[in-house]
Amino acid sequence: MAATVSDIRSNIRNANDNFEHAFERGDAKAMSTLYTINATLLPPGAPVQQGSNAIENFWKMVMDMGIKEVHLNTSEIDEMGETAIEVGEYQLSGANNTLMDQGKYLVVWKKDMGTWKLHKDIWNTNMSS
Repeated sequence: MAATVSDIRSNIRNANDNFEHAFERGDAKAMSTLYTINATLLPPGAPVQQGSNAIENFWKMVMDMGIKEVHLNTSEIDEMGETAIEVGEYQLSGANNTLMDQGKYLVVWKKDMGTWKLHKDIWNTNMSS
């Protein structure tokens, strides 16, 4: 039976919830497991990060900068078989819920052994420098 858009949206929301909770715990290792083994991060102002170790190290560095929470809000999801594209908005907060960044993102998701995982992850800020 084919998955419905609401099933995919629910699965991606669940993965995003896991991402947010791992971030709040400061668990960059857990965050890296939400990505495919050969996933790519395309962060603003930084080199491409590819693979689990690079992704874990990147998110650890972000946490070490004082960012304590991330909130993800999906705007749309397009599903194409074993691939889905998510567009959304994010917010990064520091101590005492201080807004540190907000912007938009695009994630290419891949189904990996029945689980939706981040495969390509790119974002950029709405805040002026």
